[in-house]
Amino acid sequence: MRHLLGAACALMTAATVQAQTIDRESIRAAVGAIDTQAIIDNDAHDRNWLNYGLNYAETRFSQLDSINTENVGQLGLEWSYNLNSTRGVQSTPIVVDGVMYVTGSWSIVHALDALTGEPIWVYDPEVPGDFGERGCCDVVNRGVAVYDGMVFVGAFDGYLHAIDAATGDRVWVTDTIENREMSYTITGAPRVINGNVLIGNGGAEFGVRGYISAYDAASGEMSWRWYSVPGDPSEPFENASMEMAADTWDPSAEYWLAGGGGTIWDAMAYDPDLNLLYVGTGNGSPWNQHLRSPAGGDNLFLASIVALNPDTGDYVWHYQNTPGDTWDYTSTQHIILADLEIDGEIRQILMQAPKNGFFYVIDRVTGEFISAEPFVEVTWATGYDETGRPIEAAGARSRTEPWETIPSAYGAHNWHPMSFNPETGLVYIPAQGVPLVQSTDPAWQLNSHQPMSTMSGVGWNLGYLFNVVAPEATPFGHLLAWDPVEQREVWRAEYVSPWNGGTLTTAGNLVFQGTADGRFMAYDATTGQVLWQTPVTSGVVAAPATWEHEGQQYVTIAVGWGGVYGLMQRATDRVGPGRVFTFRVGGETPMPEAEISDRLDLVEGVPYDPDHVGEGLAIYVSNCLFCHGVPGVNNGGAIPNLGYSTAHTLINARAWILDGAGVDNGMPSFADRLSEEDVTRLVAFIQGTADAVRPQ
Repeated sequence: MRHLLGAACALMTAATVQAQTIDRESIRAAVGAIDTQAIIDNDAHDRNWLNYGLNYAETRFSQLDSINTENVGQLGLEWSYNLNSTRGVQSTPIVVDGVMYVTGSWSIVHALDALTGEPIWVYDPEVPGDFGERGCCDVVNRGVAVYDGMVFVGAFDGYLHAIDAATGDRVWVTDTIENREMSYTITGAPRVINGNVLIGNGGAEFGVRGYISAYDAASGEMSWRWYSVPGDPSEPFENASMEMAADTWDPSAEYWLAGGGGTIWDAMAYDPDLNLLYVGTGNGSPWNQHLRSPAGGDNLFLASIVALNPDTGDYVWHYQNTPGDTWDYTSTQHIILADLEIDGEIRQILMQAPKNGFFYVIDRVTGEFISAEPFVEVTWATGYDETGRPIEAAGARSRTEPWETIPSAYGAHNWHPMSFNPETGLVYIPAQGVPLVQSTDPAWQLNSHQPMSTMSGVGWNLGYLFNVVAPEATPFGHLLAWDPVEQREVWRAEYVSPWNGGTLTTAGNLVFQGTADGRFMAYDATTGQVLWQTPVTSGVVAAPATWEHEGQQYVTIAVGWGGVYGLMQRATDRVGPGRVFTFRVGGETPMPEAEISDRLDLVEGVPYDPDHVGEGLAIYVSNCLFCHGVPGVNNGGAIPNLGYSTAHTLINARAWILDGAGVDNGMPSFADRLSEEDVTRLVAFIQGTADAVRPQ
């Protein structure tokens, strides 16, 4: 069905192109003029949105002020466009002279007339449906890059595509995955610097070796690759940085067999004056450091910010936020560059609020630590010493007892972009808390399906069990305005749920954000006062963009609930479809109707043997838990909670689990891993759990 929708869009597009007022030659000329200098020059006016984070500093601060605190309440819908998506939409649109490029789930690229929302072309990279199980966190994509007449997208299955910006035709495609026996994916947006297309990858939950690669924009040939963790120490090291890193790992557990992790799956920023590229690196493989590097060590370059030469990939400096990460405290979250006055001196700094709950200010010239303070409650560390090392709390690395780490692996701030307004001096962070209890998994074996070992049946290598005792913390989500100089909270806006969207701030003294409960909102950037809001068709996880055409300012948000938290949970009964919404002052287009969840009743009536429930639990935890959640606890997120499925679905479970009935939509066939007896036990667990939680 997913590919049929893409084909239908493509057929519709062929007819639509001829009716467009934007002709192909105009598009070719506009995008053909984009190079590194053009992206830098756009900073003078911000009329277009040419880079994932607007500019190379990734501030997501627009100088446009036609929409401001005085008139934002008059925003109305100009147009909306149906992405035909039921999974997560994380894209920030790129806008070039009235043409918009935005991605939906499954890495499908849509080129739209930005003034009307009419499609110009649709490009489907045709990611195989069965590749869905190779990603931890939904079949999402955060956007494209534009450069020299082309649109670049990193597809979920690891291929980097170059597309003609005017026609939607493929120019070239290259495979970025060096070892296809491992579960690499791409979800992040590429950046293009000095003619090189830069892209990283995900997969550390499964067991991969992280790296970032640069490809020649014209040909697709690889220019360089930098690894974030060392390989097999019996082999020659690729460079001096890998030799340095190897000294911080314990080789006794042969960490390289699980790849080591450190995937570079999101954050990038660039300083053209220093000619430095800044990347954030991910967690270890496996997560549990006791199993990955038993003697400890910092495990470079996990959970770090690394400065590289973008032309050669040479290492320049690093700062490690979380030495010896064992909590999935990735540092892949948004990096922002700015010049700030600190202690009476203007410093060239970078800022980051990664998963571990501390807000960092780092000298971007040298990597020198300046400050770090918690922006949410933190229990794994009490602070940082003057050298920039965390002061870990007692028991934060327990080998024997379960512990509730705050923040959890979901992060105090995840991939959802933050923004920095130089006029208010504040950073606007989508802060959150999702309770989770971790404990060492005594049965874990690398790449081995062990019943009760979390998601081991689909290749996850965590080394942890979760929530063997109930968490005590309460979930939360809020928009946080943070002063990076004083390192303190200025204001916050509370939400009903974690997993709210990224932020945009403007010279109109505004902050825009979408919410998990399906609203798009505007705040006074100085005070936090709510100035405007409107319902949209589902929860929002993506970040907005703003742009101008012929003197008119617009604000665009891509909507579609999903992501790792959104797969299992939701905060609204509006379930899509995924859409792109564009607003302007005075817009009068009616809002489209949302689809409402029909998952209202717990499944009942499917016969089962009560003796099979416990065995079914073990199979469920190792194969189903992180996609479908705990049966009956809620009715699910972007993926159905099976406790709220129909009796017909459970009776025909074999078709879904063994026969591949849902492969095109990302549900793998388990025919090579589970038996019919296993299916019988899974059904017993699902129906038995639904019966147990059903109100009497």
